[in-house]
Amino acid sequence: MLKLYNSLTRRKQVFRPIHDKKIGMYTCGITAYYSPHIGNMRKYLEDDVLKRMLVHKGFSVTHVENVTDVGHLASDADTGDDKLRLAAEKEHRSMKDVAGFYTKMFFDDCKMLNIIPPDIVCKATEHVHDMIKLLEVLDSKGYLYKAENGMYFDTSKFKGYGKLTGLSFKRLNAELKEGARIGKVEGKRHATDFAVWRFSTPDQKEMVWDTRWGRGFPGWHLECSAMSMKYLGNHFDIHTGGIDHLQIHHPNEIAQSEAATGEKFVNFWLHSNFLTVDGGKMSKSMGNIYTVQQVIEKGYSPMALRMFMISGQYRQTLNFTFDALSNAEFGVKRLYSFIERLQENRNKARNVDTKEFRKKVRELKSGFFRELDDDINMPEALARLYALINETNSRSESTKLNRSEARTVIKAMLEIDQILGLGFSGRITAKPAKLDKEIQVLVDEREEARRKKDFDRADEIRAMLKERYQVTLEDTKEGVRWRKE
Repeated sequence: MLKLYNSLTRRKQVFRPIHDKKIGMYTCGITAYYSPHIGNMRKYLEDDVLKRMLVHKGFSVTHVENVTDVGHLASDADTGDDKLRLAAEKEHRSMKDVAGFYTKMFFDDCKMLNIIPPDIVCKATEHVHDMIKLLEVLDSKGYLYKAENGMYFDTSKFKGYGKLTGLSFKRLNAELKEGARIGKVEGKRHATDFAVWRFSTPDQKEMVWDTRWGRGFPGWHLECSAMSMKYLGNHFDIHTGGIDHLQIHHPNEIAQSEAATGEKFVNFWLHSNFLTVDGGKMSKSMGNIYTVQQVIEKGYSPMALRMFMISGQYRQTLNFTFDALSNAEFGVKRLYSFIERLQENRNKARNVDTKEFRKKVRELKSGFFRELDDDINMPEALARLYALINETNSRSESTKLNRSEARTVIKAMLEIDQILGLGFSGRITAKPAKLDKEIQVLVDEREEARRKKDFDRADEIRAMLKERYQVTLEDTKEGVRWRKE
């Protein structure tokens, strides 16, 4: 049974959907004002693994993800300007152009990392009407009041505000006051109160709307409530986000959603931890913020980055180093090589079945999925995968893996890759791969040189194959094997 750590209850719980086999899942998406970096992408990769797990279990998942293209303020204290507005001024482009540029960059990165696209991508600017309808409900119930710069939600009127954090209303207000770095908003009643509608200034012409409260734009927290409930209903199964949303953004979502509907908002809240770089925080001043494209330009594959990112447990911090990424690159290549060697055995004539080995494969595959059922314990799940590989390699070296056994392992690897998303199926073809004639001539010449003990020539050819044709040779008891990079 799948157990997930629920931030709302602060413990692992057996996951049970609201509607039998149908699951509603909402992901806090990007604020489209900057280049998404690898720290952002860790969270979306972990959501991808979760969704793949649910689909593998036979659930039908409706996955909704927002794009914040208006309303995200410069601080959680509801002061400063819209982050997108600031970016547009800096880049001398319209807010719409800036948002479109960075949104495309984000989804291009997702595609390179083999992240399954959400079923519904909803932009804040296209759902302002839904947000205004939600505000009208909240206002009619007495939750809103007017401050100097906008309309605010009175958190003191919502019983249980901040229940996601486990802290009292009094404690939350005290901590926000202590941590505030920008002056308070005139007319704001409590530190935890948040803007649901910000009034625009006369010079703000783009992305502003007229309402009965005044001309302006929606607060950041409002959009997630309005759009998630529009597509998933007032009460749905899973809401994911970064751990940085645990203290303010998600408590605000709960407050305004449940205040409006009188129903429980979300059953399971899952929060991904931070990605550090070289043991420290990512920051522009340190020069250690990397985009997916920058990592690829350094010679690493997207699948190596994916493998590294999903290899940790999502609730633990993960430390990024290029040494660790190099190890992941090497690991992915070994996995691909393993699959390709299995295919060679799959096409051999022997077809003697060994029940003991097949049983061991099934046990290790089941162990992989069993570890994932324990709050997505990927490190332990990968340990079962590597045990399966070692068991297969040992079998291959001792008795020559036969066709039936190889097919059993291939089937297990493909099922495991439904979660990992590394593209194992692309390494399996109907027929064994062949080398180009020109390369095959060199391989044969090297074998002849080795037979004549002309090892200098053999080494020369081997180096040439790797440098010129990206073909790596491996000498085994069964003969020479090759792998094309």
